Amino acid sequence: MTSTDDTWQSYTQRIEELAGRLGLKFHPVDFEAVPDTFMMEIAVYGLPVRMPHWSFGVRYIYQLIQRHMGHSRLFEVVFPGNPGHAYLASSNGLAENVLVTAHVLGHADFSRNNLLFQRCQEQVSEHIVEHAANHARQIQQAIETHGVQRVEAVLDAALALEQHIDVDQSLRRARYPEYLEDKRTPEEDDFRKRFAQLEPAAASSGIEPKKRAPVPPHPERDLLWFVAQYAPEMESWERDIFLAVREESFYFYPVFATQIMNEGWASYWHARLLREADFVPQQAYVDAIKCHSDVVRPIAADQQVALSINPYHLGFAMWEKIVESEGLEAARDIMIQDDDFAFVRNHLTRELAEELSLFRYSARSDGQIKVLEQDLTALHEAILSPKYNFGAPSVLAKRVRNDGTLELVHDYALDGRGLDLERSRKVLDYLQRVWRRPVQLTTTNQAGLALELTAP
Repeated sequence: MTSTDDTWQSYTQRIEELAGRLGLKFHPVDFEAVPDTFMMEIAVYGLPVRMPHWSFGVRYIYQLIQRHMGHSRLFEVVFPGNPGHAYLASSNGLAENVLVTAHVLGHADFSRNNLLFQRCQEQVSEHIVEHAANHARQIQQAIETHGVQRVEAVLDAALALEQHIDVDQSLRRARYPEYLEDKRTPEEDDFRKRFAQLEPAAASSGIEPKKRAPVPPHPERDLLWFVAQYAPEMESWERDIFLAVREESFYFYPVFATQIMNEGWASYWHARLLREADFVPQQAYVDAIKCHSDVVRPIAADQQVALSINPYHLGFAMWEKIVESEGLEAARDIMIQDDDFAFVRNHLTRELAEELSLFRYSARSDGQIKVLEQDLTALHEAILSPKYNFGAPSVLAKRVRNDGTLELVHDYALDGRGLDLERSRKVLDYLQRVWRRPVQLTTTNQAGLALELTAP
């Protein structure tokens, strides 16, 4: 470890103590400085050790290009848990690492106390890094037993569906009831008891046999769970892979669903901790504040006509306004209770939107927001619409036919998003390989007409 690292490490405990005095409540965090290339790998895979798949390599190349073009710089990657894990880029200077340490503690406070994080971590594990490493070993064992091609085909399908979960259901979810519920509950009178003791043929002659429940009994949006439970001829090791991917998706969901809140909270606290950390050298403080300004700046071009929302900037501005107007205790209550949907709808006010020049916009598929008009509700929905359904189109399992054909339906009316037809066909091909029966998807084209995609 270099002398810079030593200096940075010497401030970590004091920043943690200051955070505790200011009211932050967090699990211990293990900090580690790692090479930039490893940082990028962690960011792409989502975890330090994760199941191997070619799609992560594609994401890595994209991040590499972004960085070389100057569009991407990773200062840290943090994983909530008990303990939390924070990886800092070894290329960071003292000021950057002081800021990042304070920022990570804001994340740690958020993930320990926010109810959505709590619920998902209670179901998955507070030791997700170790848990994911076990999944990776499980995949490696499957490769050694069944071969790379078979395992990769299962991972192709599972990872293509990784956003299609239902966090309103339990992670350890039971299968559907096999039979329809008999709504008639006759009283056990003496006559019925004597009748039940008659010869089986006589006793059963007036009683209808139980009816099997349809599969699914209702449109099902947790496709990872549904395929794992009901795919014909799916082998146990394939099912284990699907459920492992689903488990990791449950871990990632609160990170996605609270990004604006979480990044804003961490940015608010790193700014406040830096202001009150009188033990940090003056030059390091000045450099850290410059770094803070870069982190929370709006990303804009063309004289603010097109604005891409920076969650650090928006969240930071909203938390500052909430603390200023309602106090820190009220802000903590909001942090505990809300996700981004409630946070933006309840606390992104017209005044703040005007102050941040967010009005008169339209949302594009690439994340850009073009300024057009003043409509607060529409602004909220433009910011939040990419977050619906874990960022994926709403596709549900509708029916399994007698011949095993799986019918999927795209609920276009619910999320208002069209499907990328080329990608959809590819996903259907992946899914059909593990379903081992035909798969059909019904969607709606731009003219509002029904469109069917099938595999094979």
